[in-house]
Amino acid sequence: MTISLPPLREVIARHGLTASKALGQNFLLDEQLLDRIAAIPGTLKDRPVLEVGPGPGGLTRALLRAGARVTAIEMDRRCLPALAELDEAFPCQLRVIEGDALKIELAGLFDEPFAIVANLPYNVGTALFTGWLSGQAWPPRWSSLTLMFQQEVAQRIVAAPGGSAFGRLAVLAQWRSQAKLAMKVHRSAFTPPPKVMSAITHVTPGDMPAGVSARMLERVTEAAFGQRRKMLRQSLKGLPGALDALAALGIDAERRAETLSVEEFVSIARVLSQD
Repeated sequence: MTISLPPLREVIARHGLTASKALGQNFLLDEQLLDRIAAIPGTLKDRPVLEVGPGPGGLTRALLRAGARVTAIEMDRRCLPALAELDEAFPCQLRVIEGDALKIELAGLFDEPFAIVANLPYNVGTALFTGWLSGQAWPPRWSSLTLMFQQEVAQRIVAAPGGSAFGRLAVLAQWRSQAKLAMKVHRSAFTPPPKVMSAITHVTPGDMPAGVSARMLERVTEAAFGQRRKMLRQSLKGLPGALDALAALGIDAERRAETLSVEEFVSIARVLSQD
């Protein structure tokens, strides 16, 4: 059954919505593009999906059309009436929670694995992403992350060692997950158009490396990339045991952080996790 919905521009105009710069909003209105984004995680029919920052519901309607059971977290109450219309159009498929996603415990919202699909507000996107990837508990409750970022941030997530984009974000995204750049989105697709290009990353959880403390890996990368222009012997000297770990692993202390592979960072963290 095909459900007829009014154009997004009409919904936005009828509810007097304008994108809030303070909330990092940019509305995506191209329905074909939104359907393509909703297809990235694979079949969503009858699957639970979390969406953060749905705004007027452009991506939300694409997820609902795909058959997903959507839980949407929105802190801009101006958008709630537009989302309520989608709830009426797709009975029993949409749950809207008014609040700040940074302060909501997701584990209590779902009793089964869920996909996260979102055009994240630019001002909180990285904080949400790192929160979902952090912590010792693994595998996570989410089955995949399909997230829109500024293109520069997306490139940092999928970056390979050796380049300027490779840093803490890449290690966090890749040490126990697979991260790929799924789609680039031109700035002209948004209303209002942002100053930068955007891209969608798709992350799926992998195996947790044995014997590694997630917090220790974070400490190693914080130290190493906190002074990324310095050699490891300088940037890691304040982390107890780190220089001894480099020697034990045969990693040259005169290398810089961006030259190490994700596996080498994991090896350093594993040695230090045993202390």
